[in-house]
Amino acid sequence: MDKKFTILLENVLGRGLYQMIISNPRKSEGISKIKIRPILLKDELMFQETIYSGTKVFHKNNTSNEIAAKIENYLISDFKQCDIEHTNIRGTVFSNKKGQLTIKTRNVSGQAVSTGSKTEISLLHNRIKNYILKEGTPIPFLIDLGVQSPDGKIINSKYDKYKQINRFLEFIEDILPALPKDREVQIVDFGCGKSYLTFAIYYYLHELMKMNVSITGMDLKEDVISHCNDLSIKYGYEKLKFIKGDIAEYEGLTRADMVVTLHACDTATDYALDKAIKWQAKVILSVPCCQHEINKQLDCKELQPVLQYGIIRERMSALITDAVRANLLKAEGYDTDLLEFIDMEHTPKNILIRAVKKDRIDKSKQQDELKKVNEIIEFLNIEPTLERLLKN
Repeated sequence: MDKKFTILLENVLGRGLYQMIISNPRKSEGISKIKIRPILLKDELMFQETIYSGTKVFHKNNTSNEIAAKIENYLISDFKQCDIEHTNIRGTVFSNKKGQLTIKTRNVSGQAVSTGSKTEISLLHNRIKNYILKEGTPIPFLIDLGVQSPDGKIINSKYDKYKQINRFLEFIEDILPALPKDREVQIVDFGCGKSYLTFAIYYYLHELMKMNVSITGMDLKEDVISHCNDLSIKYGYEKLKFIKGDIAEYEGLTRADMVVTLHACDTATDYALDKAIKWQAKVILSVPCCQHEINKQLDCKELQPVLQYGIIRERMSALITDAVRANLLKAEGYDTDLLEFIDMEHTPKNILIRAVKKDRIDKSKQQDELKKVNEIIEFLNIEPTLERLLKN
């Protein structure tokens, strides 16, 4: 095995490791990804493998010697890439067809990588990370919503929610350049529910970034809306309000700069996207949910050998639904990406549609995008709600 890689493993396999991700498998079937992180078991330092195989996730605990041998074997035989996050080191290791390694590392702490010394830190490092909303800093809305304790500690049962909120704020951070700087930014959150994200967006933009924003959250549940408005008043969030209403029928605005939808069910996402497009929203962030419409419509002779299996049909329908939505947004002049929202281990509903309005629109490219999406719609014999709404 590569001596440099052996030394690298000796350096990082300690308490200073945040995680290692082994990915890019050589075969399409079988294990798709492996995550490795340090844990303490009865005061003994171990390394937990989280192994992803199809829809299944397995966990195995190993000593440092055991996990080092496994990692080396994985890169020789089964995988092409290993990413390392450590308090001192960030690195990526690539493996070619012959199992030869290319190692790229950078020093993030001023400590030499090749010395063999290891920084011993609390294993809480695996949880704390560099989140936008810092753990240990009391934030009123997180406390009232049950995510934090009064001293700023994250409630164990709500840690996934805490990570989800911070992940979403990272997406907000990425699109800040697209939002107006010379006036109030108008944001709408359709289907806001308990409004974890709505409060987080307002807190981040207004309190931390000192931006002039006005946010409206909408949901069908009157008691939820009433509670959220009470909290908004309690915190002094003057430009954060919540209203009861249906996305399809909402006519309260003529313009919005950013439209957010998190898990709006089935075609509710389409109505929200349609509103955003008609408002010429600069940014759209949408995490769809329960994509049933296409599943009922999908009728393609060429795909019948695949579609005869219910679970495959369901998953393909969900993916097709979001891909069509993304392409329709492209045809409307948006730079559009489909991104992983949070790890699959937390929820399978983890695709985020991110669309940013282009400053300059090429009409011919728009027509090309529309032609492509119409061809796939015709091929699959489907009638997506968003296409119908845009035609109208």
